Order: sequence, then structure tokens, then C-alpha cells
Amino acid sequence: MLKLRRFNIICGHYGSGKTNLALNMALKGALEGKKITVVDLDTVNPYFRTAEYKSLLSEYDIELIAPQFAATNLDIPSLPPEINSIFLKNDRYVIVDVGGDDAGATVLGCFSARIKSIDDFSLLYVINKYRPLTQTGAEADEILKEIESASRLKATAIVNNSHLQGITTSEDILSSLKYAENVSSLTALPIEATVVPDFLEQELKDKINNLYPVKIIVKPPWAN
Repeated sequence: MLKLRRFNIICGHYGSGKTNLALNMALKGALEGKKITVVDLDTVNPYFRTAEYKSLLSEYDIELIAPQFAATNLDIPSLPPEINSIFLKNDRYVIVDVGGDDAGATVLGCFSARIKSIDDFSLLYVINKYRPLTQTGAEADEILKEIESASRLKATAIVNNSHLQGITTSEDILSSLKYAENVSSLTALPIEATVVPDFLEQELKDKINNLYPVKIIVKPPWAN
């Protein structure tokens, strides 16, 4: 099971499912009675941002810190002034949704020293076998190196998020396991969880040890 730590950073390739994972982690934490703060640091992709789900998060009393112009028709990269407060929230669990690849991770470099000083910290590298440019272990390894260089931080674990949203089959998940193991071997990082859409949980629960079921919350704009 994916462990929620005091400070959680979610990074990966564009479209790997970072935002959907971040939202699910936040909602699960809130349902467990934890105080959650979600930070939208995606200053790159205007289509998949946690800020788009502000009303959903507010239903669970989850605090959202997002760029000033997120969820508007202005696509202007900016950091919210409240960003510095996340390092002072010792009573809360912080989940940071980072923009894709090295371009999105660059902003983390500004806070790398402060992040490294946090004891209970994770930087989860989200991988998806079914996304372009990360379909092989070598490709996923290369993108991680770019993210780590840009952010000046080291990933702590891998999350295998290889699914196809609502059309995912059990075979899609099972066939991604060797891919994830290859990425783990190349990066020397443990696989902390394998994500599955919740409608496949019962079918796969006895076949995958570190299974993490999620609701498909984030969908492409054209699917709405």
C-alpha cells in the first residue's frame, strides 16, 4: 500500500497520471482523518491540474495551494505566495503535484534545500508503460534523470501507474509488471505501488502485492 508521508512529491512524464494519483492520495488521506494540503505546481500543462478539482477537494476539507491563474483562461506560469507555508505545516500532510518532465520539475529546484531538510519525505516517480516516450525502461530511466537534475532532488520510489483509464483491462496491468521491474532495476528504486482503477481491484487483489486502487477522477477534456 502506498504510504502517505508528511511531504509527498508526485512527478513523472506528461500524461503519466500524476494528478489523478495526487487527488486519490489526498482523498484517501482525508477519509482517514488526516489534514491534507495539496499543492498544484504544474505550471506547464493547462489541461491536467489539481486546481481544476478545487470544489471536489473542498468537499473533503482539503486545502489547495495553486498558481494564481490556474483554472482560468490565462495560462501564465506563476507560483502562489502561499507556497512557503507548506514547510511550516507540521500538522498537515502535503501532496505536491509537479508538472511533467524536467520543465515541470525545475520549480522544485528553488525549494530543494528546504525539502531535503524534511524527515518524512518522498518523491514518487510515476511511470506509465502506455504513454509515449516512457514505453521502455531505458526511456523512463532517462526522463527520471532529467527530472532529478532539474529539481536537484532524488526520487525515493516508483509508482507503476500503467493503465488506460476507463478502458483498462486486467491484462493491461499485469503486462506492465515486468516493465516496472525493469525501470526499478535501471533506477535502483523500489516499486512502492502498482496503481489499478478501482473497478479492477477485486480481480487483481490476489495477483499484485502492492496494489493501490484509484478512482478515475482526471479525464481528458475531450472526454467530458
